[in-house]
Amino acid sequence: MEIDPSEVQSLYRTLAGAVVPRPIAWVSTRSEDGVDNLAPYSFFNVVSVAPPVVMFAPVDGQDGLKDTPANIRETDEFVVNVVTEPLAEAMNQTSATLPHGESEFDHAGLDRAESTTVDAPRVAKTPVAFECSLYEMIDIGASTMVLGEVEWVHVDDSVTTDDKLDVEKIDAVGRLSGSLYATTDDRFSLERPP
Repeated sequence: MEIDPSEVQSLYRTLAGAVVPRPIAWVSTRSEDGVDNLAPYSFFNVVSVAPPVVMFAPVDGQDGLKDTPANIRETDEFVVNVVTEPLAEAMNQTSATLPHGESEFDHAGLDRAESTTVDAPRVAKTPVAFECSLYEMIDIGASTMVLGEVEWVHVDDSVTTDDKLDVEKIDAVGRLSGSLYATTDDRFSLERPP
């Protein structure tokens, strides 16, 4: 099969099916009206370590920005919560389309934890959360890329060894395509060549 992007309606399924597994940014925000929002985004990654910057890129809604990027534009802050296997079902519940002003935390029955440097809450049971301030928002076609500078990191001691995050202890969930997800419990090691 060969695909000419100019001759198909969308490359979404091809891109989302080939770029796998994708980490999930489970982004929490608080609107200026005090409503807590929580939504998963699988177009997510680390951009820089100095300064520490992460990015996620939500597809815009039919009427413009969705609640998450709109809240970030208003408040300049958000939290990226790491999704682990025990939280996967709740994460899926927060992807539901709710009426404006209704909180996904409440819809999914999730407890909130206060953040240290931002006003947005974090998911209480996530083992890792990054509190972020808005670094930049960039419109890219039908998406808005949100870059956030990490201001504070919460790491539960249960996923550390010798005071370092231990990838063998965190069962992160990644997005595949459609309704398929993957865990990180099947691991292997390769030594980098000199």
